[in-house]
Amino acid sequence: MATLSLRSQPWTPLSRLSSMAPALLAYLQRPGFLGSTGLLLLRLSIGVMMIHHGQEKLADPLQFANTYVASLHLPFPLFFAYVAGLSEVIGSWLVILGLLTPLGALALSSTMAMAAYQHILTAGLNIYVLELVVLYLGGSLALLLIGPGRFSFDAGMAPEALAALAATNSADPDAETEELAIPAELAMAAVAVDPLR
Repeated sequence: MATLSLRSQPWTPLSRLSSMAPALLAYLQRPGFLGSTGLLLLRLSIGVMMIHHGQEKLADPLQFANTYVASLHLPFPLFFAYVAGLSEVIGSWLVILGLLTPLGALALSSTMAMAAYQHILTAGLNIYVLELVVLYLGGSLALLLIGPGRFSFDAGMAPEALAALAATNSADPDAETEELAIPAELAMAAVAVDPLR
């Protein structure tokens, strides 16, 4: 198998990121055309619906804090009401755009996990109360684990960002270097992505 060699610094966050380049590219560009179309539809449906929930929380955060957050016995319920609302609004936009999708999906997943816990704590395993929360939780966890697909800003920006990172690491002649082998197939994917594959 043909490989390209990249130089990286011994152990810095940037060198760790460049050593994870093949896995990152595979995560962002893995699904083909139909899979990426399905992920786009999932991102749009979850993101658009969750924006509504976040705006609802931010419209009256005190009511949300007293009704939902206080039942979890968390300190500073008003603060966590704002955190939940902002997580849902910002996370939804990140998921919709496919920009920093893992962070957006993590924000939505965390909020929905807390909502599921709150519903189980107050109403037990009532399917009518849990079903919508579990659907949002499952969808956002799927996006977190599978990735945003090829029709996202993440997939479009990652190859160039990783190539620039590799160039930055190879431009430092004084750093102790280790050789990093990236399969030629993934390196070529960093240069040109075929969205119909």
